[in-house]
Amino acid sequence: MEQILSQFVRAGVPSCSLLVVPDYHRTGRSLGAPGFADWLHELTAGGHEIVIHGFYHERRRREGESTRQKLVTRFYTADEGEFYDLDQEEASRLLREAKDEFAAHGFHPTGFIAPAWLLSAAAERATIEAGFRYTTTLRAVRDFTAGEEILSQSLVYSVRSAWRRPLSLGWNRMLFHRLAKNPLLRLGLHPPDIDHPRIWRQIHALVGHALRDRAPATYQEWLGRHSASRAPHPELT
Repeated sequence: MEQILSQFVRAGVPSCSLLVVPDYHRTGRSLGAPGFADWLHELTAGGHEIVIHGFYHERRRREGESTRQKLVTRFYTADEGEFYDLDQEEASRLLREAKDEFAAHGFHPTGFIAPAWLLSAAAERATIEAGFRYTTTLRAVRDFTAGEEILSQSLVYSVRSAWRRPLSLGWNRMLFHRLAKNPLLRLGLHPPDIDHPRIWRQIHALVGHALRDRAPATYQEWLGRHSASRAPHPELT
């Protein structure tokens, strides 16, 4: 991850939103790992934003699942759609636990993003009640404070199998051009992306092209600017 961030700094992107999983696949609390919280504090001091990303990033398979459930949770997201069909009570419990743990380490994230952007309606209600300002889906940013949904489909790569990688290259090239005039352009990256040269070259090319007429921003920064741009001018109130 450090390599990705340093390359982005050199490319002209000094900060971004970093999605942090509290307990990835139940292997242990990430903020308790030696040096990890200190490293995140250094990053936030440099302008990066911490976002809570699920809790376990894992959805265990269940008996009697429908074909749709299997397609979404197994094929589409490889058993990681943790909040896809959580009820409000369980979602609330996980969100409270995550917020408490982050706060204990000095972090107070305003955003929550579910793994694979799969957030049930009940889990979204829990997210709002937990006090988060925003979440994102594949196709939009939802600003709970403003009660607004900002449409912007995220560019994202799937590199876990050989056949997915060329499809990702073609799809993201097309999507980038389709979103050329969209006020918000989103790019979602995962650490393995950097291990695939063709993928990484395209990411660099798209970022360089986007920076010709766009300013990089974290979600928190962008929502702040967006809210300010919609506020009444002081002389007109």
